[in-house]
Amino acid sequence: MKEEEKWSSQFRDWLSVQQEGDPAHDIQHIERVALNTRHLAREEGLGLEVLLPAAWLHDCVHVAKDSPNRTKASVMSADRAVEYLEEVGYPAEYFEAIHHAIEAHSFSAGIETRTREAAVLQDADRLDALGAVGLSRCLMLGGYMGSELMSRVDPFCESREPEDAKFAVDHFYRKLLKLENTMKTTAGRALATERTDFLRAFLEQLRREVPS
Repeated sequence: MKEEEKWSSQFRDWLSVQQEGDPAHDIQHIERVALNTRHLAREEGLGLEVLLPAAWLHDCVHVAKDSPNRTKASVMSADRAVEYLEEVGYPAEYFEAIHHAIEAHSFSAGIETRTREAAVLQDADRLDALGAVGLSRCLMLGGYMGSELMSRVDPFCESREPEDAKFAVDHFYRKLLKLENTMKTTAGRALATERTDFLRAFLEQLRREVPS
């Protein structure tokens, strides 16, 4: 445990001096993903030699959501993470597995997970896009990027394709409500179901509060 805490502290300190990302991908997001990862790893009976650095470093290279390079962000983070781990003397035997876990965590990259560790990290990251935290991040990021809250025409995407670059609520339909069915671990699926139910309840309440 002391070794894990030592590395966690070192990773946190390094990330704190890196270029900041958007408000939804700040150090608090990283800390929550690390916490989710510990929980899922314990449930899956996995050690943290791969997962601890992968969780802390999975977003170490920030690429803006509206950048044409967005789909490459996870591979860029994986490359930089391994470079950094070499610099600080982390055991090289774990580099390949760490690189894969980081590159495969991203929804937009579409890289299939080949290891249990990659599946855990992917679930841990996606859980942070659901529930009360996921709701808050979605609306906060929409405001940060200058999106409107919702469309005045068909606001709940019943007969049109979601345009989440324009409307924050559309992101629920573009991505968030789909994450539940992508979970790879048993514990991840259970938590995703609970948190997705929360998002659906929010949307139903929102529907009751806005003009039809």
